[in-house]
Amino acid sequence: MVERKGYLDLLKKWKDDEVIKVVTGIRRCGKSTLLKMYMDFLKSQGVSDDRIIFINFEELEYEHISDYKILYNYIKEHLHPTEMTYIFLDEIQLVEDFQKAVDSLQVKENTDIYISGSNAYLLSGELATLLSGRYVEINMLPLSFTEFCELKSGEDKDLLFAEYMKNGGLPYVSKLDNDDEKINMYLEGIYNTIIVKDIEERQKRKESDPNKRKITDIALLKNISRFLASSVGSPISVKSITDYVTSTGRKVSQNTIDDYVEALVEPYIFYPVERYDVLGKQLLKKNQKMFIVDLGIRRYLLARQRYDLGFSLENIIFLELLRRGYKVNIGKIGTTEVDFVARKDDRIYYFQVTASMVEETTFEREITPLKNINDNYPKTIITLDRFTIGNYDGIEVVNAIDWLLQK
Repeated sequence: MVERKGYLDLLKKWKDDEVIKVVTGIRRCGKSTLLKMYMDFLKSQGVSDDRIIFINFEELEYEHISDYKILYNYIKEHLHPTEMTYIFLDEIQLVEDFQKAVDSLQVKENTDIYISGSNAYLLSGELATLLSGRYVEINMLPLSFTEFCELKSGEDKDLLFAEYMKNGGLPYVSKLDNDDEKINMYLEGIYNTIIVKDIEERQKRKESDPNKRKITDIALLKNISRFLASSVGSPISVKSITDYVTSTGRKVSQNTIDDYVEALVEPYIFYPVERYDVLGKQLLKKNQKMFIVDLGIRRYLLARQRYDLGFSLENIIFLELLRRGYKVNIGKIGTTEVDFVARKDDRIYYFQVTASMVEETTFEREITPLKNINDNYPKTIITLDRFTIGNYDGIEVVNAIDWLLQK
């Protein structure tokens, strides 16, 4: 088991603060394990078992407290009378109106609350209204390449990166010894659970909202998810998705497509990224990009297709920037583009990503947009080749594997 140090450090940082810690992320990315690791940390600091309450709502033994009133009373009865009680509610979205119980518990003295869920609606609607300014979100991703290497210690890093790019970073996948059949079956199970189970939960949540269309066509949903997976790193719009679906013989409106795309973003399968005009200093509403949470899932969706190595690398770098705490946009500079404009601590960082810089035309294409940015913020090109590494008039060219393994 690999220690998810970055996420653990965040939980430790917020320990005992009067905010709810909300851990979100795709199914099976390690949220439950993270909470258990954190509980082990608490125990190592002298916190006794009677001050820790852990409930995983996917486990049948807790089905009897899946009503928010019963849940509230159950936890209230188990609070320590004088010392801090640490409350962990895993996959809390399975409790209808859970936010009412969480809100009531949060205002009590000596409670430190941690909740997790596999859907973005945890932080939407009534919860966001009730808890405005009283929660922090920790969005959890599958294993980073560094964490992946820790599990496979001693092996060649280049070979490991090829495996990581092929199979992705879901923790259990890394234990399957690169067995394609087992990996595909496991990924299929996760994908279908998200598409069927999570979408069903979504339906229940939005039945009372007349402005939200129901997701009734699972075949259409899967078709759209394959299109988005094949378009990773390319500009897309609701119109372009609608045109694609129409070209397959289905007549569908842009409003319907928009709702189906939202249904794929909410359970953290896809991450939309807006474009940013670097010179005009403003966000652009047209032609955002989508990145997928895990390349193993992408390979499962596109099993019979070839796809570009550069876009796969770009997807990995995007996820790593999120892990490192950056806010990420796509950069537009006139008619050219910078793959990522990343912001952190009031600083801006520019990144280009390409499989290789060896060809002169590729070198010029990648470096020119960065040269056209007239500021002094760091500019970096990340590539898989090791022949062009160096500094070019202040623009750093680095190897992708080395960059991913940086502490």
